[in-house]
Amino acid sequence: MASGPWTTRRAELRRAAAAGLLALAAPALFAQDCGKPVYLTFDTGHMGVAPLVADVLKRENIRVTFFAAQEKTKEGDGSLGQHWAPWWKARAAEGHEFASHTYDHVYWRADLPDGRFRVRPSSGPQEGRDQVWTAAQYCEEIQRAATRLREVTGREPLPLFRAPGGKTSPKFLAATRACGWQHVGWAPAGFLGDELPSEKVSNDQLLARALRDIRPGDILLAHLGIWSRQDPWAPAVLEPLVKGLKERGFCFRTLREHPQYAGWIAQKEERRK
Repeated sequence: MASGPWTTRRAELRRAAAAGLLALAAPALFAQDCGKPVYLTFDTGHMGVAPLVADVLKRENIRVTFFAAQEKTKEGDGSLGQHWAPWWKARAAEGHEFASHTYDHVYWRADLPDGRFRVRPSSGPQEGRDQVWTAAQYCEEIQRAATRLREVTGREPLPLFRAPGGKTSPKFLAATRACGWQHVGWAPAGFLGDELPSEKVSNDQLLARALRDIRPGDILLAHLGIWSRQDPWAPAVLEPLVKGLKERGFCFRTLREHPQYAGWIAQKEERRK
């Protein structure tokens, strides 16, 4: 990434300090020490690899951002259920960040002429059934996951969300932003491929592609377990990927420190006081 955005960010930090907001800006200030940041994010899944992911993150001493929904899991009562609550609490104690992935993993499907949206949950009581929602209903769904994250982590989630599948429209993004949520996607090279079938793309291929293509500033996407992948991506790819990127001079930051989102987060948190 060119130095321009980071120069701009330093100016923003000076202004924040003058306004008495240095505490909010401190994580971003730390990010200035790194010329090649990447932003690793995890969406929830069946959680089967969640303990292994946590082990790698702790061993490598990196912080990530988790986007959480209440999805079906291999054990327990869902990814945000009571079974996994201690796991989330432990990640909060390690300094990771959290954001909503909608509670019932609700996909945007289409904009409708009357201003509403066609959506489809992939979890919960309406799983697999198309629904017609207003923007307010979708925003409430984002908030449901954020509220549950606050309960299980003891920390306020970031005012960010990721739509399931990354599926959005300009109208949908404007509506969710208007009610206080900024959407986070991922970089093309940041799609780490753990959703792809093992028989078509091996872990070795995914690792080689990521190490070749990832660039400074990229947001990276993986999951805490994908049902359809028989050869789990984590930790087989995760640990060598983290080590390999570090060897290439990259460092890992959370979305709180991302220049596109840091100002939005600081503004929302200041208003919450």
